[in-house]
Amino acid sequence: MQLTFLGTGPAWGLPELLCSCQICQTMRRKGEKRRRSSFLLKGEEKVLLDCGPDIKEQLEGTRVGPDIRAILISHEHNDHYMGLDDLFPLKRTKARDEFQPIEVFSSESTYIEINRRFGYLEEFGVIKHTIVEPNRWYELRDLSFMPFKTFHGDSAKGSMGFLIQFSTKSSQRRLIYTSDFMEIVGWDPGLKNPDYLIIQSFWLNEPVQNRPKHMSFQRALEYIRLFEPQRSVFLVHMGDGDSVPGDPQNRILKKYEAKDPLRPPKGNAPYPIPRCQQEWQEIVETILEDYRFPWRIYVAQDFQDISFI
Repeated sequence: MQLTFLGTGPAWGLPELLCSCQICQTMRRKGEKRRRSSFLLKGEEKVLLDCGPDIKEQLEGTRVGPDIRAILISHEHNDHYMGLDDLFPLKRTKARDEFQPIEVFSSESTYIEINRRFGYLEEFGVIKHTIVEPNRWYELRDLSFMPFKTFHGDSAKGSMGFLIQFSTKSSQRRLIYTSDFMEIVGWDPGLKNPDYLIIQSFWLNEPVQNRPKHMSFQRALEYIRLFEPQRSVFLVHMGDGDSVPGDPQNRILKKYEAKDPLRPPKGNAPYPIPRCQQEWQEIVETILEDYRFPWRIYVAQDFQDISFI
């Protein structure tokens, strides 16, 4: 089984359109880009985790081929499902009667929004939708998954994460994808000890006001401790909302004031705000070392492949 990070960015991608904050400027200078968050599991069949508006570019960039078996949609925000229409060519480019509808799995609330916009995709046999419930197992050919309820605000009442199980040559593995969230609703002890954890890290520091109901790396550390992953943690859905000291653009709407910034155990100055991939990874590794946290945490990048063994 292989995982490809198709995109690791927030709702509008990074750098954001016409933004001149230090984070966006630094990323442009380095030629870095974070597309809307989406992931591809490749085993006997191919399964997408979310399908945002960058999906055409993302799939073409990976040369994955046309055979997408299923899609797990985490919630009803545009950056997680608006790419579904771009999958219509997967049917249009097949011989007649050869294409099988792509199975789409989501909560009922998310299905209502998807059907409102893309009901014709089901009508024309591009997708086949299945409504799933939290804490129940569902089977695909070479993997099974269990949705679990998350809280991502009133605009995403159908928000869910997924616990995914699959076999490798050596053993069975467990992967958790939290998607966008602020809390997990009704903690299930069965979520503990996954092999791999994909968790949101929208900011470095938890803001004074968490209006979009996202997860900061500061709070993600608490959830990582709760999950107790056995192998690796991958940070995704990185944003640019942290205020960078000295940046004149800290006054713009998307910038947030930190409530109590992460600091070294024996120091008063907060950790610096990361502005690019290298800085993110270096700061994460410094925090892990300073606090002697035992986990291996990696800041994921677009088009990065991970092979599970």
